[in-house]
Amino acid sequence: MTNRKKLAVIGLSAVVALAILVFGINYLKGINLFHTSNYYFAVYDDVTGLAVSAPVNANGFKVGQVREMNYLYNDPGHVQVELALDADLKITKGTVAVLTTDLLGTASITLEIPKTSDYLPKGATLESKKDSGLVDGLSEDLMPGVKSMLPKIDSLLVALTNVVADPALTATIKRLDAISADLATVSANVAKATKPLPGVIDNASAITANLKSMSVSLDSLGAELNKLPLNETMVDVHATVQNLKEITDKLQTSDSSLGMLLNDPALYESLNKTVASLDSLITDVKAHPKRYLKFSVF
Repeated sequence: MTNRKKLAVIGLSAVVALAILVFGINYLKGINLFHTSNYYFAVYDDVTGLAVSAPVNANGFKVGQVREMNYLYNDPGHVQVELALDADLKITKGTVAVLTTDLLGTASITLEIPKTSDYLPKGATLESKKDSGLVDGLSEDLMPGVKSMLPKIDSLLVALTNVVADPALTATIKRLDAISADLATVSANVAKATKPLPGVIDNASAITANLKSMSVSLDSLGAELNKLPLNETMVDVHATVQNLKEITDKLQTSDSSLGMLLNDPALYESLNKTVASLDSLITDVKAHPKRYLKFSVF
């Protein structure tokens, strides 16, 4: 291979490498070199959070991206943003490029395109507006309330500090500790006291079983009693009571010998005197037996 061919190959390789580099850089920026775009401009006084290749949306759909941003030195305080929009997108007069910022601080541009038949030429500068965003809106709404609450929070912190530093709070905490210790002791004692409960329960179960067996025995006894001739027995008892009543009635009258003995006072006095005389006789016999007993000696 001659030197001329080597130089040609090296030059071609350099061109290809440069093309790949340019294409790769633009691809990383989100710029598609094979897709035709129309370029428009918008001017803002603050582009915080907005970066090159940031999306440009219309009705929630991405229709382009930020191609470049430049500070306007001839108009201090303003930044010109170049927008690369799809070639098929028609920009009408009155279109507003709204710069919005999300919660993370990342900015994007949203196009508000009115429905008219008047179109803007390519390279025109669009009307621009910056949306306050959710964070700014929350700041505007919340900050006055937060500022008004700061004195109250300060007073609350002072009162809380006084309460914490109060010796009564420390004493109360100590009392609560003592109460907790007492409760722990009571719980331990209750646990010890309830240990015999299983034995008591077993005894109660045994007593219940005994009562059940006694109930069965009583039922058996009741059945046996039902088999006894209670009616005949009661008839015999009634007849016996009737006979005793008749005998008692006869003893209370003088119709019988025993009744005469029980109801005749004279007979009672005569028997009493006889018994008394017999007692005197026995006493005299004991005292003077020789009067009544005679012995002869052969």
